[in-house]
Amino acid sequence: MSFQTPARKTGSVVDTARISSGIKLLIALVGLMWISEIVDTALHGRLDQYGIIAREPDGLFGIITAPFLHLGFGHLISNTLPLVTLGAIIAISGALRLFSVTAIVTTIGGLGTWLISPPHTITIGASGLVFGYAAYLIARGIFNRRLGQVAVGVLVILVWGSALLGGLLPQDGISWQGHLFGGIAGILSAWILADDRKPDPRPVI
Repeated sequence: MSFQTPARKTGSVVDTARISSGIKLLIALVGLMWISEIVDTALHGRLDQYGIIAREPDGLFGIITAPFLHLGFGHLISNTLPLVTLGAIIAISGALRLFSVTAIVTTIGGLGTWLISPPHTITIGASGLVFGYAAYLIARGIFNRRLGQVAVGVLVILVWGSALLGGLLPQDGISWQGHLFGGIAGILSAWILADDRKPDPRPVI
């Protein structure tokens, strides 16, 4: 007599599934941005009014929608490349990690932008999310004390450091406030999601 039991997942299978879930979520986020811009173009820019309106109660809704709205395809393309590159590195840790970082950066970064942006301005675009992803990747190795993650953070600084610093300088038509608070939120997300803050799964005796 023989018995059959389900095969146990190997580490490589689990890792592949986790990476796949993260990449799928990233594709969905970027895809939604492109779909939104196509619709916005067809509507002659009417969706742009749903961004973050500084210190207006109605503008709080824009915290959720602003990253998916852009001022034309040029604006969207300039954000897509770094977003996909940085997001893919985070997505390697799975969909839950990518979602968590995105949610923290979007919420905290958006609230900061809403609070300190000039009155009667509307902020749109995913650049705050880009700054948040970059800051998360730079800071996570420090909080996790992992040499490999620190190396990734150094690489991010080498590739995007000048652009990140330039994005913090006040410029007409550019939301340095969104960039600043996106970066702050990215550092906070690295701290909140740090390995040593996770509960110990071992039973307490």
